[in-house]
Amino acid sequence: MKLDRYPKDSEGKVSALCTAIIHEAVELQRTTNWKWWKTPTPFNEDEAREELIDIWHFVVQASLELNLTPDDILDQYKKKNEINRERQRNGY
Repeated sequence: MKLDRYPKDSEGKVSALCTAIIHEAVELQRTTNWKWWKTPTPFNEDEAREELIDIWHFVVQASLELNLTPDDILDQYKKKNEINRERQRNGY
């Protein structure tokens, strides 16, 4: 892997990883029949899984870059989940 173009600073790395996540998400979406105006094709679950793993790879890399431990991730998830539940209760 050629890392000469990979950012050296943390902010640049997180930005690059976000871009990679976005593009991998588009590749995952392309495995689905989201275009309602086209004739559907069979869903290739293996291809979808591969794209999802690409997303996970970049999410893990970003988590490492931000020094998140598994416990940190779980704590942050629980906090955000409670915020989302509160929003649902209040008609957000």
